[in-house]
Amino acid sequence: MKTLGIIMNGVTGRMGTNQHLVRSILAIRDAGGLPVGNETVMPEPILVGRNATKLEALAKQYHVEKFTTDLDSVLGDANYPVYFDALTTNLRVSNVRKAIAAGKHVYVEKPTATNTEDALTLYREATAAGVKHGVVQDKLWLPGLLKLKYLIDQGFFGQILGVRGEFGYWVFDGRSQACQRPSWNYRKEDGGSIIIDMFCHWRYVIDNLFGPIDSLVARGAIGVPRRVDEQGNEYQCTADDSAYGIFALKSGVTLQFNSSWCTRVRRDDLLTIQVDGTEGSAVAGLRECWVQHDSFTPKPVWNPDIAQPIDFFSNWEQMPSNRPYENAFKVQWELFLKHVVLDTPFRWNLLEGAKGVQLAELGLKSWHDRCWVDVPELE
Repeated sequence: MKTLGIIMNGVTGRMGTNQHLVRSILAIRDAGGLPVGNETVMPEPILVGRNATKLEALAKQYHVEKFTTDLDSVLGDANYPVYFDALTTNLRVSNVRKAIAAGKHVYVEKPTATNTEDALTLYREATAAGVKHGVVQDKLWLPGLLKLKYLIDQGFFGQILGVRGEFGYWVFDGRSQACQRPSWNYRKEDGGSIIIDMFCHWRYVIDNLFGPIDSLVARGAIGVPRRVDEQGNEYQCTADDSAYGIFALKSGVTLQFNSSWCTRVRRDDLLTIQVDGTEGSAVAGLRECWVQHDSFTPKPVWNPDIAQPIDFFSNWEQMPSNRPYENAFKVQWELFLKHVVLDTPFRWNLLEGAKGVQLAELGLKSWHDRCWVDVPELE
């Protein structure tokens, strides 16, 4: 049994606690460790943050032995060779750079930075330091997207003609009901922005499923101008909470992705991606995927003067789950830990993270300049 110490910075938040600590690292621990080559690796987390009370409560609840508010001291501890960062975006760059300078392997939530140059700085410094590095790109391991990738690889669609993604849900403003996202998401000065958040996701989803992006046009909006924060104080929203993007691929395929925290859901899931091709179409959610082959496609005739006679949902088939699917965050954590211990390939690195930040920055530029912008290769 090999113990691998992991510094987990910023996991008192919802995502850090649920997906990274509980459903990934502690799930691996509870399963008896991670088989890696001829040995078993047991992750040993130490929780790091600014609020000792929150850290103590979290450690007690989940039976984590160690926590601290002193990041510098634990960065100097050789028993913890891995640093994980789930801080708010505007705090990430400085802390990750400190971890790299301390010789730690780094695994980072996205966005890795609020601008491309800072994101590239992390990649360059990690590469120069010779440490291993990775960025969370969890949606690639969601069951629905894995099923969609299978269809693409099997040629189900024929020639892909277009892709449409719809993401989002209604986030309450904090008055009648509590806001279910942290308030910093809606303040530009604190690193908030749905474009910065979601375009980083769309970059790795598009790159890995559909191919490289040539250019884009985007528009953001602030739909809800004022919200109430965690302390009950009303504040002005300065960051976009809705974003609309069109992405032209180098292959010629056009993709549309809408992202909004100001929309009420009337679709199969919080995220759906529809792919249309000459031979068939598919709609993937987070876990399920529905398909319609050309031979099962109905033939509607436009007539607004009568009730629609076709049930457009009835000719879609749900793909079976032919294998078990684990938590997407846990799957990537396991791949990264194997990369650290055995140097197995891991291509979801800080350069891939910088590509996501680049797409977000170009989206903001397109919105500001009201124009199409090219997406150049990062060097």
